[in-house]
Amino acid sequence: MENGTSGIVPEIRLLTGNDDISALTDMLHRAYRPLAEQGMRFIASHQDEQTTRRRIAHGECYLAFHQGALIGTITLSDASKTNGSPWLDRPDVACFKQFAVEPSFQRLGIGSRLIAHVERRAAEKRVVELALDTAEPATHLIQFYSVRGYRFIEYVRWASVNYRSVVMSKRIS
Repeated sequence: MENGTSGIVPEIRLLTGNDDISALTDMLHRAYRPLAEQGMRFIASHQDEQTTRRRIAHGECYLAFHQGALIGTITLSDASKTNGSPWLDRPDVACFKQFAVEPSFQRLGIGSRLIAHVERRAAEKRVVELALDTAEPATHLIQFYSVRGYRFIEYVRWASVNYRSVVMSKRIS
């Protein structure tokens, strides 16, 4: 049901100063827990509130709500804030990160709606390529992104995680 047929249409909006960073951090931990239990130490699986704030400061953080409850997030970072590999160092490549959906709302199309939202925003900003990275062992995530038009670009070893990352990208404009 990842195609959005669940009937849930979340409210998606930019993070504001009134939003609860603690609640956001806790939701990230819940969403990334299954990956951590598989041995993948994504930053979002254990980050503190200060790290959440630092990561959202590098872009536009969008939150998804259903009936007033936080159910998802995604952060779009401009090309000037995207770096660390040959592809991500390019001046025409933006990225999204810190992407998560509350576990009880996964597989209902919420993640697809969040990605579509940042793709539209990236197009408004005249981004050429929109990239992401994920853990190589997370084959279900690689498939999720591939179905949405993201293609393999390169592998990267980040010092902050315990796996090899797969950088994927999609032409936006």
